[in-house]
Order: sequence, then structure tokens, then C-alpha cells
Amino acid sequence: MSKILIIEDESDIADLEKDYLEMSDYEVDVCNTGLKGLEAAKKNPYDLIVLDLMLPEMDGFEVCREIRKEINIPIIMVSAKKDDIDKIRGLGLGADDYMTKPFSPSELVARVKAHLSRYDRLVSAGQQKNQNDIIEIRGLRIDKTARRVFIEGEEKPFTTKEFDLLTFLAENPNHVFTKEELFRKIWDMESIGDIATVTVHIKKIREKIEKDNANPDYIETIWGVGYRFKV
Repeated sequence: MSKILIIEDESDIADLEKDYLEMSDYEVDVCNTGLKGLEAAKKNPYDLIVLDLMLPEMDGFEVCREIRKEINIPIIMVSAKKDDIDKIRGLGLGADDYMTKPFSPSELVARVKAHLSRYDRLVSAGQQKNQNDIIEIRGLRIDKTARRVFIEGEEKPFTTKEFDLLTFLAENPNHVFTKEELFRKIWDMESIGDIATVTVHIKKIREKIEKDNANPDYIETIWGVGYRFKV
């Protein structure tokens, strides 16, 4: 049974999320402050975290930043804030998804299932891959087994979704993918009209592997269409 941590200070919302997730056979813990949530995340082996943005003691941004220093499980950030800058910041800190309140509990359950399913497949695939399963292109080295990325010999830290997106593009060179296609491939969900997640992750990847983002060596923007990995 997968174990989920909800970090949410509004008890009514936390209880509703907890009830729906437990009805879907997940084990759920709830923490009502950012600090308590961070402590729980570090002490217990959770499979996924639902993280509110506005929290007492420590906000969701800081909690996400600290969790990502040690833990690589899926994080779904939720917030009443609709501003794109908050969404971009949350995703940039390593959150795998961002949901804006109010949302239906069934949508949360669907996203939890999608993230857990993909994460489980990635872990299983990583255990089965040959240790020499490596992609090397013009100074970029992707170790798919160890899930590590090097550029000119220097290792760069990648979140789960950043790694998945870079690897997918590198394995399908010269193919132009729309943002909607990439969202479906990497997040296993329909975009639901919101594909800012893909744009943010591409930006973060470029910051780590490109010498000049205006003239990228690897991930090229095809204006009006999407992105292509150049070889």
C-alpha cells in the first residue's frame, strides 16, 4: 500500500483529501505546518507528498526546496494562488505538479495515481536496465541506470521529471513534440488546458546543460509547435 503525506493547514481540506485518498486504498498521514511536514517527510518512507503552498512556520516553497535536497519522490503542490509566477517557482524548486484550489478530490486522486504509477515504472525499469545504458551526445552524458546527468564531465542535479523529460527527448532526436504531447508522455495525464509545467521544466533543463539558452546546442524551440532535441 502506497503511503502519502499531506501537508495542509486547513483541516477541512486536509480531511477531505485524506478521506478520498484512503477510499482509494492509500495510507495517509497529515501534518498542519510546514516544519512538521518537513520533519515527517525526512523520518518516514512516503511514496508521494501533497504539499500546500501557504503554511505556518515554513511555506511550501521552502519545504519543497528542503525535501528535494534528500528525497526524490513525487511532490504535488497545491495552492489557492492562481498566479503563474507561483506555479513557475514551485515547479522550478522540484515539484512534479501544481494544482490550483479549488479542485475536486477526484482530480487529486487521479493525479496521485498517475504520478505513483509512473514513478513505480521508472524505479522498476531502472532496476532492470543494463549498467551501460548511457546516452552520450556532444559532451552531454545521461546515465539512465543511475539517473545522473553530466555536461562536459560535470554532474548536474536533476529532479525526477527534469531527468525524464531530457531522457525522452534525447531518445527521440530530431522529432518535434508539442507541449501537450510531452505532458502526456512524461506526466501520464492530459494537460487539462495547462501546459506551463512543460515550459518551466524545459527552462530548468536548459539552464543546466546549455551554454547559451538563446542558441541552444541540445533542446531547440520550434516556435508555434514545440521542442526538438538536436543531434
